[in-house]
Amino acid sequence: MNYEEARRLARSWCEAWSKGDLDAVMRHYADDVKFSSPTVIKRLGIVNGWIEGKARLREHFAVGTRAPGLRFEFVDVLLGVGGMCIVYKRETGAVVVDVIELDANGKGKVVQAFYGEP
Repeated sequence: MNYEEARRLARSWCEAWSKGDLDAVMRHYADDVKFSSPTVIKRLGIVNGWIEGKARLREHFAVGTRAPGLRFEFVDVLLGVGGMCIVYKRETGAVVVDVIELDANGKGKVVQAFYGEP
């Protein structure tokens, strides 16, 4: 993946979230995804912050896509070996970084979200 492809992917992901389009958001993740975020602890009460599988992730994101005033503003993308980081700003003002390990199809396989203060 090059920077142009990564930016296109990251922007489409941010747009899907901003529109509250759960199906479009979910197209970015592998079926066997592992996902960690402070929102998992807050919304689902899972103490270690990890969920596994696309069905469970969809359940979690269904709550997130209904957030009032939801907006993900693309800031930048960083590339690594077999993965990328999407830097974006939430409607709350918090800067967030999603660190994403990609599978062979370019889908998020292992994803960790890191939040700054609003």
